[in-house]
Amino acid sequence: MTNRQLIIVGFMGSGKTTIAREVARRLNCVVIDLDDFITTSTGRSPAEIIQQNGEPGFREIETRLLDEVLRQNLAAIIAAGGGAWTIPENRRRISKVGAKTVWLDAPFELCWKRIQSNEEARPLAPSREAADQLYQNRRPVYELADLRITIADGESVDEVAARIVSLI
Repeated sequence: MTNRQLIIVGFMGSGKTTIAREVARRLNCVVIDLDDFITTSTGRSPAEIIQQNGEPGFREIETRLLDEVLRQNLAAIIAAGGGAWTIPENRRRISKVGAKTVWLDAPFELCWKRIQSNEEARPLAPSREAADQLYQNRRPVYELADLRITIADGESVDEVAARIVSLI
């Protein structure tokens, strides 16, 4: 994978960061977690930014930093935040640099189980109902990704990563 970027998209709790790390290891390239990059660049977590600046303020920062990552033109696996792909400008920028996108299509129940078991603050998923509504709203946009990988509960990181590598 030379000067190619693979963007992993999907709902919170779908496994984007974990899968991105394993795919990058298998392809011997850089892994970038967009949420971690935002935290490092701003000194605040995405949750803190959303709480302090609102979601629109966060999306502006996310788009600017996604653009910075894409312009580095590194061969990289990029784990995008759950909402990054839902922003038309982000999809346009990703397409412009020729990056491929993979949607981790995990069922809501699996995502919700992972959201609940994680200590990380999720201001956009304050309740099961709110998270489910957001999940349903985002699904049609996630379907715009180049590739779709269906995630089953109990499927290992190795199995999912192997499927992604075989498809790209």
